[in-house]
Amino acid sequence: MPAEGVIVTTVADFHRAAAAEPPAVAGVRLDGVVKAFGDLPVLDGLSLRVERGETVAVVGPSGCGKSTLLDLICGLATPDAGTVAAAPATLMPQRDALLPWLSAEDNAALALRIGGASRAEARAAARPYFAPFGLAGFERARPAQLSGGMRQRVAFLRTLLAGTAVLCLDEPFGALDALTRVQMQKWLAEALRREPRTVVLVTHDVEEAVVLADRVVLLSPRPGRVVETIDVDLPRPRRRGDHAVADLAARALRALGVDA
Repeated sequence: MPAEGVIVTTVADFHRAAAAEPPAVAGVRLDGVVKAFGDLPVLDGLSLRVERGETVAVVGPSGCGKSTLLDLICGLATPDAGTVAAAPATLMPQRDALLPWLSAEDNAALALRIGGASRAEARAAARPYFAPFGLAGFERARPAQLSGGMRQRVAFLRTLLAGTAVLCLDEPFGALDALTRVQMQKWLAEALRREPRTVVLVTHDVEEAVVLADRVVLLSPRPGRVVETIDVDLPRPRRRGDHAVADLAARALRALGVDA
């Protein structure tokens, strides 16, 4: 995982950066975080730990502060009280936010261009990932020429190539149809196996959380507080509908006050 301040401009740079001295905080730590927008309380005394290399899914009802939590981790917002300490983090928002006038290759390499790489250097860094990410042959395609699942893969590759230690994924498959969503869950699990990162995943889908995460953190209705943390001690790969996955998903729903 690239250390803070390292600009990744080529594939070789990416792997050299991964071996660099890690930042003081390799994962994520939030202690007693309080956040409000005006008179609207959003998070109330929330504490969370995500260890280096761990995937933690955060699940809770709409409006409980899940996206605000990711903004805090990425430094896009500051808490009103409590502390947030995290390694450098990149946010993948709910929508893919690809730039329609850029090719898939240039969209994937956007963070490298912003970091100072030339177009040729950025493309050279992104190109080797297209085949393993199931995008071979679509390097020069515009977003309008890609399926929803392919657009999400390009968006994830862009997030990965930002070179930060922590990836914050905000409902990355929420806009996809049910079939594509299941396919993308399998794809993401494999992508994280190949390219391990510290991941905070926000989702409304408890089965998705169990399939992908090492731990599932459940939040209360607004203002968000942690009501339960579930360790997912199941072998990988996991499949939706497996009895063990379904049992943990049902436990999560009960903790959220929903009859399974």
